[in-house]
Amino acid sequence: MVRLLRTLAVPAALVAMIGLAGVVLGRVYAGPLLGQLVLGAAVGAVGVSLATRRLPSWLVAPLSVLALLGYAGFSIWFTARRADLPGGLTDVAADAVRNGIPRLLTALIPVEPTPDTVIVPVVAAWLAGLAASEVGIRAARVLLGLTAPVALYAGALYVVGPNAESPAWLTVAFAAAAALALATGGRPDRRDPANSADAGAGLTPAVRAALRLRTAASTALGLVVVVGLAAVLAPVVARQVGATPVDPRRYVQPPQVDSLDENPLIRISGWALHPEQTLLEVHTTGIPPLPDDPPPTEPAGGDGEEESPEDGEPADEEGPADAPGQSRGVRIRLAVLNDYDGVTWRVGGTYRNAGRVLPATERSPDIPVARIEQEITIGDLTGRLLPAVPTPREVTGARVAYDQASGTLIQPEGLRQGLRYTVNSERERPDYNLLPSANVAFGPEALRFLQVEPGAPEQLQRLADRISEENSGPYAKAMALESYLAEHYRVVADAPSGHAYPNLAFFLFGPPNGGGQRGTSEQFAAAFAVLARMMSLPTRVVVGFDSPTGSGPVRGADALAWPEVLFEGLGWVAFNPLPLPNTTPRPVEDEFKPEPEDSTPPPEEASQTPEATPEAAPVTAAAPRGGGSGVPVLVGGGAGGLVLVLTGLALVVVGMRRAQRRRRLADGPPAQRIAGAWRELTDALRLAGRPVPDHLAATEVAAHARASLRGPGEAATPGPENPGGPERSGGAPTPGGPWPAGEPVAPGPGEVGDRPPTGRLRPAVPGVDDLAELVNLAAFAPDIATDEQARRAGELALAYAAELRATRPWWRRLLWSLHPGPLRWRD
Repeated sequence: MVRLLRTLAVPAALVAMIGLAGVVLGRVYAGPLLGQLVLGAAVGAVGVSLATRRLPSWLVAPLSVLALLGYAGFSIWFTARRADLPGGLTDVAADAVRNGIPRLLTALIPVEPTPDTVIVPVVAAWLAGLAASEVGIRAARVLLGLTAPVALYAGALYVVGPNAESPAWLTVAFAAAAALALATGGRPDRRDPANSADAGAGLTPAVRAALRLRTAASTALGLVVVVGLAAVLAPVVARQVGATPVDPRRYVQPPQVDSLDENPLIRISGWALHPEQTLLEVHTTGIPPLPDDPPPTEPAGGDGEEESPEDGEPADEEGPADAPGQSRGVRIRLAVLNDYDGVTWRVGGTYRNAGRVLPATERSPDIPVARIEQEITIGDLTGRLLPAVPTPREVTGARVAYDQASGTLIQPEGLRQGLRYTVNSERERPDYNLLPSANVAFGPEALRFLQVEPGAPEQLQRLADRISEENSGPYAKAMALESYLAEHYRVVADAPSGHAYPNLAFFLFGPPNGGGQRGTSEQFAAAFAVLARMMSLPTRVVVGFDSPTGSGPVRGADALAWPEVLFEGLGWVAFNPLPLPNTTPRPVEDEFKPEPEDSTPPPEEASQTPEATPEAAPVTAAAPRGGGSGVPVLVGGGAGGLVLVLTGLALVVVGMRRAQRRRRLADGPPAQRIAGAWRELTDALRLAGRPVPDHLAATEVAAHARASLRGPGEAATPGPENPGGPERSGGAPTPGGPWPAGEPVAPGPGEVGDRPPTGRLRPAVPGVDDLAELVNLAAFAPDIATDEQARRAGELALAYAAELRATRPWWRRLLWSLHPGPLRWRD
């Protein structure tokens, strides 16, 4: 009995250790399914190895891989059916294997167990169980066999990162299971006299003494090594206890959208020109009216006669247009545009791959919620944005990515005609009777929605100030602004697209006979949002569709943009600045009319093409092969596995370093990219063993960089690229001296006196002084930094890093790209 317990102790400990790794990773998953699948993989891998112990070792790995394929297929089938994913099993499995790693690292937390988010943990758990069983049980090298479960546990901790708390009992239980395996494992007693206690009875006293001495020496050496490692590693581990783990998701690019999906507001005019185009079909259920709902208003801009007070009150008397219960209709949201830079409104969201169930959004518990279910079939609608009633909570029939801040859905693969999916949403129904006394939201969460970029025409600010002065209270100001736009401007279908500052100024103050004072809902919503922000009202713009009945086709004429204001305790409240049908607009007051030279319409906004973002390719690891019990085979297999692991880690570090460099030099505004180039320079100095002291200014860092490039004891040599010796190397040109021949110079913004122009820099290697000037420009005047300057800063930083690397010893050059330091140094 005792022998049986000892035989089963090591397999049970291995299964427990791998299962605990699944529990650790499952903390970022929704539900316990991921932990259960990982535990099943551990039981399967260890069980196959135990069942085939009497077979040759070379036959175990193929049999285990076959069992792994069956278990992985079952996991894919079960999770796909549980998540109601469309498509056949073969297509779903191929997609999961191809995109498992990037989707796992870009999925929205909590991650729903789907084929592409469980395949990698299941395969990794099975391979860890196979390796641990073959080495720890068949070869009886328990300590070496435990490295696979330990690596799996560490990998789970790394993937979770700072996204979940780490309970101490998991690590304690993992260490206890490892201790149990070490205590009960080892080579079995084969009842051989050589292995018995009397094995040394026939040895001479001299041999016995030598054997005891060698045993004592090896034991003492092992004890010294263990104590030394503990003394060296204990402080490092202790410092990491309170540190915030690195989130690997920062190195993986989530799904992106193009310019039309980032700013779908510019599509309103195109849809208005094709009013009969069927964009989608919708069937809505579950929108019962509430008792306090006022009668719904006729959608502005549509056909029909003006409503009388008996048929429905106008929006400017009763409240926001979306305040009614929409019992006979519903608004379908396509995108929420939060950010305005003076040129375009943008979503500004970060989309994370999501499962069927979406995370709940924060809202006041006092606001009632109505459950709405929609079945939507895509027609001629293109792009990636998925329409849905706010706020979606569950999506079936389509793979989606979700921006939790705005509640916007996309399908990363893009929409296709005939796509059908079902959305369950929770629609807030606040008490709009509280609006007259409600205050707008304030604090850090509202700053984003109050941002007004410089360069706004003075007339817009004067109009906002006048409406604000004549009304008190946030709701009164919003209603006055809504009424002003509805009474003075006309809705037309053929108005050109555009909502930059010049477009809005022409829409508000341009002459009617020249195309001014008329527009689509794009101009009405954008003008309301910008003017409201000037009145200290947090606003955003929403693009969507107005379905009059809630079911049936949704056409181009139903496309609509509307503004929303954020009220404290009530959330986002929609307003309708569109005029009622068949009404004649009142003339705009003379004091707001522009000068004659400003009456020409501005050009349409140029479409912007986003930069293509390369997709990170998943790195696949080779499956470990089963090894025999012989020492040569064991050593060879261990060495080969170690080489594979080190090679894989090196590739991962190189890939992360390249992604970090690309993010620094290519992403963000010019000032941010210049700062990223400066980080590349300081990281290069740190890799070269010449770190930059924190107290140095940019120009002092440049001098430090030149000295580091020359090396100790060297002096700069005057020449064509260094006309002034050490003081002029890579710096500003000699006063009065010409720029290099053939290099035209255009004066840049902010040029002062005899300083070199910042619009076009002379070529310089290493050019650290030029880079320092650009860093100062980005720090003190970020708005005037240009894309050309950001590109030049990146070139200078990379050129300097290359020259600095070339001057280092061979071993530093070898480890330059493999050093993981820049990934954890403060970015």
